[in-house]
Amino acid sequence: MYMLVGLTVKCEPDQVLEEVPVSLRTHRTQQERSELTREALLEATIACLVELGYARTTVQEICARAGVSRGAQQHHFTTKAELMTAALEHLFSRMTSQLRAAAAALPPGRARVTAGIDMLWESYSGTLSTAAMELWVAARTDPELREALTPVDRALGHATLELYRDASGLSVPDAELETYMLLSVHLVRGLALDAMIGGGAERRSKLLDEWKSAILDRYAAATDSAR
Repeated sequence: MYMLVGLTVKCEPDQVLEEVPVSLRTHRTQQERSELTREALLEATIACLVELGYARTTVQEICARAGVSRGAQQHHFTTKAELMTAALEHLFSRMTSQLRAAAAALPPGRARVTAGIDMLWESYSGTLSTAAMELWVAARTDPELREALTPVDRALGHATLELYRDASGLSVPDAELETYMLLSVHLVRGLALDAMIGGGAERRSKLLDEWKSAILDRYAAATDSAR
């Protein structure tokens, strides 16, 4: 039995599927193979960034881990910067999906504010963020990479802002909410970098608690003024 675009075809093992156009079957197979190859390259890129860092992540190593030839890699990504940018987009897509799923489970009231900051910290301190951090740092001295990454980074910022606007629970103007979100993002990015270079976990926890306290004070003020 074969499933094809909503069509179920039953056949014996040795029966030729004359009912299904060969060109369509071939096209679908090529598309699936292309998507699998692209996915393998992106996942291998992320793994290399986490394990080896950007400086030691080569296209050859990525291809070897993905089980993909250089020709196939160049068919999808003509330059290393293009591959890295696609990997960052892939990372951000996964991070955003995880954030949306976590945001849906946030508690109401004051607990929502602190849980939201914890959610952001968990997202930016995980494995996916380690790979992203490698790219952000590398972009400082790589103009081609920086040019490619900048619009992707901005897109993530806008998506994160929209997510927090919906999930924050803060009754404050959009401009103020954006300020809190950006401060939160930059804080957790900095703390994630601190963790990568061996900073103390206790200090990071204290800084997060201080920021939660400041946001809760603003939450209380906004709640009182709304009454």
